Amino acid sequence: MKAKLHFHGATDTVTGSLSMLAVNGKKVLIDCGQFQGPKEVRSRNRRPFPFKISEIDAVFITHAHLDHIGRLPILCKEGYEGPIFLSKGSADLGRIILLDSAHLEQEFAAYANDTGYSNHSPATPLFTTADAEKAISLFQVIDRNK
Repeated sequence: MKAKLHFHGATDTVTGSLSMLAVNGKKVLIDCGQFQGPKEVRSRNRRPFPFKISEIDAVFITHAHLDHIGRLPILCKEGYEGPIFLSKGSADLGRIILLDSAHLEQEFAAYANDTGYSNHSPATPLFTTADAEKAISLFQVIDRNK
């Protein structure tokens, strides 16, 4: 059995956790986090994923911090429909975090459009409440020790 682990996030910063494990013909994404911090780091959230989303068999979440789950709604918006495995605690907290983040993203975009704050016209949220709800609908709770 040959396994490959690719680190696509949190490589030169501590945010944006995103790793791909390829083993036995399956590809498993480990975390899908948001980049946080200075603008040049946050701008990575809008970059395309460095792999084909259609090739992902499953997503495993290590824990529900925004820098580990914050791009799940984007992944789903771009076509991922498979399972997202996580513990009950991470599912409960993840739901709150993703819905709150979506609300903030929408508020920031509205503010930017109202004030001309953004260089983009129109300014758009990173993801919406509907995108967050789609990701949440894919949550599959597993026991922590399995």
